Amino acid sequence: MTYKDAGVDIRAADAIAENIGRLAKTTYGPEVMGGVGGFAGMFSMGGEVRMFRGQYTDPVLVACTDGVGTKLKLAFAMDKHDTVGIDLVAMSVNDLVVQGAEPLFFLDYIAVARKDPATIEAIMKGIVEGCHQSRCALLGGETAELPDMYRPGEYDLAGFCVGVAERHKVITGDKVIPGDVLIGIRSSGLHSNGYSLARKALLDRGQMDLKAHVPELGCTLGEELLRPTIIYAHAVREVLNHYKVKEIVKALANITGSGMPGNIPRTIPNGLVVRVKKGSWPIPPIFSLIQKVGDVEEAEMFDTFNMGVGMTLVCPEFNANAIRQTLRTVGCESDVIGRIEAGKDPKAEAEVKIE
Repeated sequence: MTYKDAGVDIRAADAIAENIGRLAKTTYGPEVMGGVGGFAGMFSMGGEVRMFRGQYTDPVLVACTDGVGTKLKLAFAMDKHDTVGIDLVAMSVNDLVVQGAEPLFFLDYIAVARKDPATIEAIMKGIVEGCHQSRCALLGGETAELPDMYRPGEYDLAGFCVGVAERHKVITGDKVIPGDVLIGIRSSGLHSNGYSLARKALLDRGQMDLKAHVPELGCTLGEELLRPTIIYAHAVREVLNHYKVKEIVKALANITGSGMPGNIPRTIPNGLVVRVKKGSWPIPPIFSLIQKVGDVEEAEMFDTFNMGVGMTLVCPEFNANAIRQTLRTVGCESDVIGRIEAGKDPKAEAEVKIE
């Protein structure tokens, strides 16, 4: 008996690893040391790069990890795997940039039933594209063949990102005060959260076909549901670079699982209320479709999905239009969707009220 008899083909894995290395190298800058295939990736912070000495006086490393969740089930069903890698990078990078950090490098973990070269290459092309969008290096990763853990054709993804921020420029939200406004940066759709409810509503209850064209969406249902998550690294970078001296951007929140009510309070001091005004931003039609077909209460929609807002930013009202213009120049549309107010209890946790 051989390892191949048990379901693991080492020679096929070696060929896939070589192809992955070729793709990963396209993300390398001068900071990346060594080649592909080592036991660990290396990223230089000194030497000729002189990154920290030249750009940072008190650098803080920032790290995030995340996955794509049950959105992968749609990739399996559609046999389309070239965008979930973008989602994987986005889930970690977007968490990282809301702290005011610059992405440095990314690592991936792919667990599969069997290593199909075409599927792995498609996933990796998405990951590499996500790294290019984030301007970070794909420093390493692991592809594990686990035939007893997954069904044929299925896999799971996890990603890990490390970035750097200047200590005194880390965005904590502690300077948010009543009178500040909330800017909503628009999403591309569901991004990578709420898919268990979306699938239950549209596919189970609604018996909708992923390959069927849906007029209100302007595409097939599958195409809409696999639309990749927007990576906001470049947009945040441009806004923060515009205000290098003044602390204008007071808080950022990545709107993922649990929506605006669950994520915005993580960046707002106690005693404050964030009043979000309904109708102040366009909600993509996929959300109304889920709500209608699944008979989902509006409050549940806001507690589960981003509802068209992928990231929020808190700033003084005076600076809101200038920030929105900066976002527009890099292709991100945004809206002033709310305002910060004082709550009744200064010790109470911050809350979001959508009215």
